[in-house]
This record gives sequence, structure tokens and C-alpha cells, in this order.
Amino acid sequence: MQLPAKPTVVAPDGSNVRVLLGLSAGSMAHFELAPGKIAHAVVHRTVEEVWFVLAGQGEMWRKQSEREEVVPLEPGVCLTIPVGTQFQFRASRSQSVSAVAITMPPWPGEQEAIRVTGPWVPSAATESTASMA
Repeated sequence: MQLPAKPTVVAPDGSNVRVLLGLSAGSMAHFELAPGKIAHAVVHRTVEEVWFVLAGQGEMWRKQSEREEVVPLEPGVCLTIPVGTQFQFRASRSQSVSAVAITMPPWPGEQEAIRVTGPWVPSAATESTASMA
């Protein structure tokens, strides 16, 4: 499998997604957010994710119960998004940010992501997505 030239779908948060691989217990996708764009804040109903940043610069906000943090995104950063974690990410003004993520179990469809209020005003456009894996 090679990285598709064009995004497969637009995620519920507004990032461009290139679906890579899927098995019964998980799926893998490439996420990209254009320079200066801010994704919509969401929380997942049933899936958890592991992200690995490939390129660019940005920030990821994560909130679990009383724990809240903003993590700088740059190549080599790896982070988790456990079930029930509210999160939002944004790209720097000058660079897009791209990452690969493993979703467990596989992405079930757009109903998985529930919009929440994050720290930043979103600017990424969204489209309806039926399936990302």
C-alpha cells in the first residue's frame, strides 16, 4: 500500500484523510491539516487512536476529565487519544501538519465523532463522511 495521492475523505474534524489499511481490530490512516487551519474539536464514542506526526508543525489539545493539555506537534511526536478524550488540533500558519494514526477498533463512520467545544475557533471545512476504513 502506498499513500494515496488525494485524500479519501474529509474527517468530521475537517482534516484530510487518506485511508491506508484495515484489519478486524484496527485501521490506519494519514491525516493532514493545511497551514493555518484549525480542526473541529471532537470526542470519539468507541475508538481510541495512536498518532505519529510525520511532518509540519502544530498543536494538539487533549482533555480527559480534569486533565487538560496542549501538546506541540512536530515530526517524531507520538501521542494517544483514549476513548472519551476531547481533542482538537491545529496547523501552524506556515506549515501543514501530517500524521499517521492507528484507530482501534476500525473507524465505524462519521457518527463516531461528537463535536465538542475546544480552545480554538475551528476553520477547517467539513464534509459528510460515511466511512474512513
